[in-house]
Amino acid sequence: MSSSAVVVGGGIGGLAAALGLRRIGWDVTVVERAPVLDDAGAGISLHANGIRALDALGVGAAVRAAARPQYVGGTRTPDGRRLARMDGVALERELGTPIVGIPRATLHRVLRDALPAGSLLIGAEVTSVDRSDPARVRIPVGETVLDADLVVAADGINSRLRGQFLPGHPGPAYSGSTVLRALTEHPVELRTDFELTWGPGAEFGHIAFTDGRAEWHAVLNSPAGVRFPDPLAEMRRRFGDWHDPIPALLDATRPEAVLHHDINELATPLPTYAVGRTALLGDAAHAMTPNLGQGACQALEDAATLAAALATEPGVEAALTRYDAERRPRSQSVARAARQAGRMGQQLTHPVALALRNTALRLAPSRATVRTILRHADWTPPRLP
Repeated sequence: MSSSAVVVGGGIGGLAAALGLRRIGWDVTVVERAPVLDDAGAGISLHANGIRALDALGVGAAVRAAARPQYVGGTRTPDGRRLARMDGVALERELGTPIVGIPRATLHRVLRDALPAGSLLIGAEVTSVDRSDPARVRIPVGETVLDADLVVAADGINSRLRGQFLPGHPGPAYSGSTVLRALTEHPVELRTDFELTWGPGAEFGHIAFTDGRAEWHAVLNSPAGVRFPDPLAEMRRRFGDWHDPIPALLDATRPEAVLHHDINELATPLPTYAVGRTALLGDAAHAMTPNLGQGACQALEDAATLAAALATEPGVEAALTRYDAERRPRSQSVARAARQAGRMGQQLTHPVALALRNTALRLAPSRATVRTILRHADWTPPRLP
């Protein structure tokens, strides 16, 4: 009889985990509490480590076909002066792939389409797991109870399962920044595939997609919970005099398309990613700030590593011990680096600190930017059967 797993959460990490488990011969059910798969979200950049994980999971080619390579880009000041250049060709030469940009909805669909029909339960919520039987786990899903050899808790930063298994952990903390983002309604003429602009306590960036549309995001230092009556009007007020194409990106956006979320993170690292026969994965395990573009990539690494451990270790407990040992140090290190990148980037406000950072970036060779990206993106996935 084949082994079985229940994955709680149908986001990028949960779907990737299901693909990895199916690839090694497991029966998998994904439980997603959202009643409708509306694929909310804007865009995402995937670094080489995320693409390599997708290759290991069997969907790398499909994601590449739907994504736009990021060859040209960099960092600027609000008046358009260049601070740093991103050399996508050099990254591709080093890693075999450039960074790519893709709408989140498209990535979700690619992952879902690779799963068999009927393996995804939507509109179903898992609030607890019964671990009284050491050999199996029981997962209440509405009026049904699923039995499985393994539970993958991929239920996001506010994971209820994490709260059940690690009740002493303080949970997510506010990072000090809030983000507004949207997809443009129509194509926008862009000279770069990807760009960030840093002002005092603020960042504006864009990602270009294959159809000519783009995602833009604006990150602001802000108290938690602040919301604007007209978010798009507020973006025009704050960023309307920043360099092109920022005004054009805002003009190409419908007001109702703007999403606004506070940026929370697991600032207190978890003591373990494995509890009994349950693995914590993605944001449930290591939610981080977006400053390195590594949140989804780390979830994809989790999925490939978990599948490889289960394929080679003699039992679930041994596999989860290995998964924890391999994933926790790396993902928590990346989370620390992302937090530091935000403090030295978007969150800076003091004029002297801004001037020193900008001067250092201008004087640094382009190779320095490549090395910074390589530090986190140069990861090789384990081989899956």
